[in-house]
Amino acid sequence: MTATVSAAALGLDVDKLFAARLMAARARPYLATALFALHVAESRDVPTMAVDAHWRCYVSPGFVSRTPVEDLAGVWVHEVSHLLRDHHGRSARYAKRHGLTGPAEQLRMNIAADCEINDDVYGDGLVCPEGAVVPADLELPAGELMEDYLGRFRLGQLTEHLAWLDCGSGADGRPRPWDLGPDGAHGLSRQERDAVRFRVAEGIAGRPGNAPEGWRRWAEEAFHPPQPWRELLGAAVRSAASGGGVGQDYSYGRPARRSVSLPGIVLPSLRRRPPRVAVVVDTSGSVSDAELGSALLEVAAIARAVGGRRDLVTVLSCDAAVGTVHPLCKAEGIPLIGGGGTDMREGFTAALRTRPDVIVALTDGQTPWPSAKPPCRTVVGLFPRGTPRWAEKDPGYEPPPGPPAWARVVTIG
Repeated sequence: MTATVSAAALGLDVDKLFAARLMAARARPYLATALFALHVAESRDVPTMAVDAHWRCYVSPGFVSRTPVEDLAGVWVHEVSHLLRDHHGRSARYAKRHGLTGPAEQLRMNIAADCEINDDVYGDGLVCPEGAVVPADLELPAGELMEDYLGRFRLGQLTEHLAWLDCGSGADGRPRPWDLGPDGAHGLSRQERDAVRFRVAEGIAGRPGNAPEGWRRWAEEAFHPPQPWRELLGAAVRSAASGGGVGQDYSYGRPARRSVSLPGIVLPSLRRRPPRVAVVVDTSGSVSDAELGSALLEVAAIARAVGGRRDLVTVLSCDAAVGTVHPLCKAEGIPLIGGGGTDMREGFTAALRTRPDVIVALTDGQTPWPSAKPPCRTVVGLFPRGTPRWAEKDPGYEPPPGPPAWARVVTIG
């Protein structure tokens, strides 16, 4: 992609600015695609350089004039790092979860995002710009994420000298007066932004060892983004529990309206009742204690997902056979007994005896599955497993079959 400059940028030393960008691309070649995707716009309201979520870079002419090219190269890399690491989206989500508002919290999020970037981005041909904040300045450890830093410091004496800091809405998700907005000129679409991130991640992954640990971690997550599995599991259970036919039965408690057309005959009406849920927990030896603990937390979450009726949730522990069937009183009081092999067919057979509307299986998936689809909705919470090390050198190794197609699958963790 080719960056252009706004027509109003008459006072901006474009040659110096673009020479610095070229220096940045040579020092960090894996970021070149992102650096040249930025559109430059002059702004005298910006303290130094700032970015928005649409990949525009707002530049102060005075800052460019008084800053050495080597320092400008470092600022280029810093600003594009905010966008690649989605600091605007992450900051907005963090602020919403924790109820953070106001300019003080805006500054704090900008400082935390800078600490995530600056701890390992400089050196090896890239100069650290004057005034760049690093975790050590705030007596914080290096190598952590923005969200971790936000929980570790408050504004005070250590941050007084950073009151001027403003990397734009691309760093904290809050609009600025100088932002051109989503409908402004030269902004990248969401698809274009994702394409840039993917190409950068591909460049980092393709040349391992050339990028700092923070960038390698980012590239790995770009290829395999973490799933909000707890929300997905709850949504899957709610969807299954509210599907057609689930929790429905005929009742004479309220006669059907059609009874008026049949004198002397009372017809039952179809009434909806809270759904019954059977939770089958894999307690085989391949499931760790930590995963069993996580399973118990999910049992409590499943009860909330179906309206809080714990009396309608049944828990079964299953390895090669099924242990005791427990009605749910409180999740931490349920003994999970097992430790042998795994056979989810036994678990499903026992679960169906409780006449559930939904079966939820929490398992690592290393098990045979029922050959036929159960007569109720099924959700599988899957503890992820990689390929065993010994199997990497075994050409005859075949991974166990995954959950059947008739189950709704959510990866846990």
